[in-house]
Amino acid sequence: MTSDNARWQRYWDKHSGDYDRQMALWERRLFADSRAWAASRARGEVVEVAVGTGLNLPWYPHGTRLTGVDISAGMLERARTRAAELGTAVELRQAGADDLPFADASFDTAVCTFGLCAIPDEDAALGEMARVLRPGGRLVLVDHVAATSRFVRLAQRLLEAVTVRQAGEHFLRRPYERLGGHGFEVVEHERFGFAGVVERLVAVTPDRSAASETSETSETSPTGQQG
Repeated sequence: MTSDNARWQRYWDKHSGDYDRQMALWERRLFADSRAWAASRARGEVVEVAVGTGLNLPWYPHGTRLTGVDISAGMLERARTRAAELGTAVELRQAGADDLPFADASFDTAVCTFGLCAIPDEDAALGEMARVLRPGGRLVLVDHVAATSRFVRLAQRLLEAVTVRQAGEHFLRRPYERLGGHGFEVVEHERFGFAGVVERLVAVTPDRSAASETSETSETSPTGQQG
């Protein structure tokens, strides 16, 4: 575990008890139905990265095969309690988002809501989510991001001077701009809230098997012959 991960693990363990209360305020004022939106787009075997206290659990379709990962044991304990109260079956694992404890191509969907903003290395986390997704798998992201207004971005930069050091919380990130570098294609996307500070999207990984079949068909088809 990196020193940054260890630091934030301690931080979230300490604050796991008041996380739900803090999030409730933001969800009423800014995030709207984003948890239900994200969960409704999950398909097949699902891994939720930075599952936290399990606030998304009530929204997954019945029968979802769900695994949750978080760096904080304190957050996971609250997620276990919530899952038991809901009667929701979920496997919960303690791990950092930059080193997921799963084999390549293990899941059909990866979900991360309001998590990448506080993960030390967002590129490593996106790379790990790409790795554990099967060909044609989907990534569902929701987060607060850099605003469309430069004046609001200036305020976000000033805020980061405190929050990054205190809680690892970033306000100027924009995962949307990094997805192409990890092989994702965005298929659903929207921004909302004041100055577009909330962004949610669905992206897919390339279906290499389908591409391979198309290539083979082209090579054997008369129309695909080279003169």
